[in-house]
Amino acid sequence: MTLTIHQLRFSVRALTPLELDGQSGAALRGALTNSLWQSFCTNKAAPTCAACPLAQHCPVATLVAPLREEGQKGGDQHPRPYVIEPPLGSQQYAPGQTLEFGLGMFGRAASLFPYVVLAVPTLETQGLGRKLSVLGYRRGRVQIEAINAVSPLTGKSQPLYRSGGALAHTPGLPITAIEVAAAAQALPTDRLTLQLHTPLRLTDQKRLVQQIALRPLIQRLMRRFDDLSITFGDGSPSLDWTWYLEQAEQVRVVDDQTHWVDVVSFSSRQQRRTPIGGLVGTVTFAGDLTHLRTLLVWGSLIHVGKNAVKGDGWYSIVV
Repeated sequence: MTLTIHQLRFSVRALTPLELDGQSGAALRGALTNSLWQSFCTNKAAPTCAACPLAQHCPVATLVAPLREEGQKGGDQHPRPYVIEPPLGSQQYAPGQTLEFGLGMFGRAASLFPYVVLAVPTLETQGLGRKLSVLGYRRGRVQIEAINAVSPLTGKSQPLYRSGGALAHTPGLPITAIEVAAAAQALPTDRLTLQLHTPLRLTDQKRLVQQIALRPLIQRLMRRFDDLSITFGDGSPSLDWTWYLEQAEQVRVVDDQTHWVDVVSFSSRQQRRTPIGGLVGTVTFAGDLTHLRTLLVWGSLIHVGKNAVKGDGWYSIVV
């Protein structure tokens, strides 16, 4: 299984009152990619990045294009090279308080990190969150205090950027198949609990999965991991889909503490709403998980299900 992931952690200080939506991944993704587009696009008249003749030579089109092509039918269906990990807990911040969010970058997309740093002033100026009446219906202003590379599998951290600093360092904590395999090997083989942090939205035979089961999760996870490996890694991992699904089918749910939440993502550019709700909470699986552990560890890093790029489908394995 060949894919490299760089996990970045942003520490952001609120300069004014700041309020995020309950599931803020879509807003954070929009703010980040929009700041990149505003900072570096040299052909803003183009209706989409795909329609721009400069797209193949644009250093940030890979990250910006999803924002500008969202909702369009047809076209490129490749997976996006990043995921957002939104802040959990309180979504209201007073001036001086700090929030944190994560950005996972896959494969060569990590080479665009310098552009993320250069877009920080634009992100700070445009603000985050809801437009508040106390701010004259503007978004809350923020300051990016720090960006760190982190590895949730090893606990290691590397400082990359500090507010006011002269230099930004290249991310140097890649998460590879070696770290994933080691983390999987340390997990129990007969019982695992997943904490679903953000809505997990799966479909099985064209129907929404509203009662958690492992087989549809593994099926969607294999497809996503395969697509990411082909597009941003060293090629398809050549998984035996039938065998893995048979293994997952034998695993049962022994404790289901999940519930469905209805969430809507609003695109101000397109003036339309998109449902991004799903299952959140904890679920415990029991059975022979020996050969499924590695896939589940990958899933905790790349997310799974609909709207993964917006932060949905983010879970962790409870140990």
